[in-house]
Amino acid sequence: MKITDIKAEKVRIELTFPFRVAFAEINYSENLLIKVSTDEGIDGYGEAAPLPFVTGETIDSVVSVISLLRPGLIGMNPLDIEKIHELMDGCIYGNSSAKCAVDLAMYDICGKLMGQPVYKLLGGYSNRVQNDITIGIDTPEAMAEEARAHVLKDGFHILKIKAGIHVEEDIRAMHLIREAVGPKIRLRVDANQGYDTSDAIYALTEFKKVGIEAVEQCLPYWDFEGSAYVRSKVNGIRIMLDESIHNHLDAARACQGGCADILNIKLMKCGGLFRASQINSIAEAFGVNCMVGCMMETKLATTAGISLVASKKNITEADCDSFLFYADEQTGMSGGFTRENDVFTLLDAPGFGLNISF
Repeated sequence: MKITDIKAEKVRIELTFPFRVAFAEINYSENLLIKVSTDEGIDGYGEAAPLPFVTGETIDSVVSVISLLRPGLIGMNPLDIEKIHELMDGCIYGNSSAKCAVDLAMYDICGKLMGQPVYKLLGGYSNRVQNDITIGIDTPEAMAEEARAHVLKDGFHILKIKAGIHVEEDIRAMHLIREAVGPKIRLRVDANQGYDTSDAIYALTEFKKVGIEAVEQCLPYWDFEGSAYVRSKVNGIRIMLDESIHNHLDAARACQGGCADILNIKLMKCGGLFRASQINSIAEAFGVNCMVGCMMETKLATTAGISLVASKKNITEADCDSFLFYADEQTGMSGGFTRENDVFTLLDAPGFGLNISF
């Protein structure tokens, strides 16, 4: 089997309302879908969802990188995924979401060729995932009301709450949210690099009082030592790293340094399912669990992320919820998985099992 062609198509995803985090306000996302064709008539689809302040990419840079990689990829066997990653890394440093698009297309082809869903190719541990839903930064009162609605109306049992701008407001928000949803709902916080060390220790100490189970990326992405220090000072609340973890080398550094209890893997940060599986294997070797998160992705990359969660026992959490904030939840694609409240069930269709055509 050989790759014969690669085509790309830009898509713009509109959010139903602005989404605010510590370092940005997001109103829409421009992503790139790619179609990889083969000489056996099997097509695979992949996606890049660049985010400049996380991956260092824009939609235009992704288009350029795919054009750069295209001549080398044509003629390769799509089953040779490690060799394809070697080619991509040899051609250009970083550019992880562009590489992710290629990686996902290869796995989609593999699944279709073998007549198996991608989650089976990756490990096949399960086909069901319980997902969280994210609450963006707003007034504490508005955040508490949104939390109540997600629990009572939407059936979610795990909430991820954005923070990291004003510590005292964050603390007040957590108290109001806990009052709004009751004691049984699982709560975790994402500071998106918004704290310094002293603020992080103070915030986590207060968060612990309302039963926050984990706090994600308290400090700047580069401050591994600071994360280890915060972890040593606050017991009973798990420390998660996200923006710090772009590849398997970052995972090894974090685990060796005692910097985290859980790593957040994002396909767009690491370059796809192949690299994501490496990160999980390293974490598992150190007794560290993983979560799979997402950027502003269509149902294609979302299905890939959920497939990774379902396939691995060590990946215990899912934060693949961005599509729930779109004007079109399906993003023009049917299939992939079904959703009943916060439980996502993958289909057993070959590849990612999505209906896409361009």
